[in-house]
Amino acid sequence: MPSIPAFVTRYFTKEQSKPPPISTRTAVFLLVIYTLIYVVPFYLLPTTRPSRTLSRDAPSVIRARITSVSLTCIACSTITYVILTSLDRATAAEALHALGYWPVGLAEAAKCLLLTAILFTGPLYERLVVDEGWRDWLSLQPLSDLFGELTTWRNIVAGPFTEEMLFRSASVPLMLAAQASVTTTVFLSPLVFGLAHLHHFYEFRITHPHVHISFGLLRSLMQLGYTTLFGAYATFLFLRSGSLIAVFVVHAFCNCMGLPRVWGRVYPAVVDERGQSFRPSDMWTVVYYVLLFAGAAGWYKSLGPLTESANALISVDI
Repeated sequence: MPSIPAFVTRYFTKEQSKPPPISTRTAVFLLVIYTLIYVVPFYLLPTTRPSRTLSRDAPSVIRARITSVSLTCIACSTITYVILTSLDRATAAEALHALGYWPVGLAEAAKCLLLTAILFTGPLYERLVVDEGWRDWLSLQPLSDLFGELTTWRNIVAGPFTEEMLFRSASVPLMLAAQASVTTTVFLSPLVFGLAHLHHFYEFRITHPHVHISFGLLRSLMQLGYTTLFGAYATFLFLRSGSLIAVFVVHAFCNCMGLPRVWGRVYPAVVDERGQSFRPSDMWTVVYYVLLFAGAAGWYKSLGPLTESANALISVDI
């Protein structure tokens, strides 16, 4: 592991003469406040509040929400910056480093993206080979969708960037400033990130009033689980890379891929000469699951080397 920058050792560890600027309880409280500031405005204004006649996917709602969360991220990042630089504990440059803005970390972003792509070896095989997604990439269709469809822009760019800006860049340094343990930082702060998605239950009930409430609850609990798990992974990457752009590209990639398939058959849609579809060889499925487990093993083996960086915010043993 490269040596941790001197200011990080001075600021984020207990081997210093000054007490931490905030307590862990205060840091968690601020994380909750940040989450409320991020989510609550969605339901205060008619331009951002969904209803039975106005979907959250309506262009006007998406634009208004992007504006809202952008202002929230700026405000919360400013609060964290002020806390970091209070009482001359960190210089402006050091605070920007803690926030993940500088150094930008393009090399770290590439390595973190490669690491995550290894984990998704099986799903990439299904997406690009089995479903022939490579044809779309040859025509640059995904890029056309990204810049031409507002929902895609929200899901792949605006959503991941603002969420990482708030829940990693503005939040993680508060936990470190409070000298919380690495375990607490990696697993507690992402729980707040996961809870921030529970408001989708309300939106789901509005847009699907005839669906049984138990289905909505189960859907929200599953979302809480995988968003919290991803949040822990993203927090780990942020600590190891010290780069906001690194966790952003990983978040965007994961949003593109969705949850990996862990059961079921995998095969392309094949049509014979008479126009009738039939089930192809089971080898498609065998290859997928072999790649799925091989990717998981490769990810685990590469976790340390591909996240190693001189820009790390704190030492995290692998």
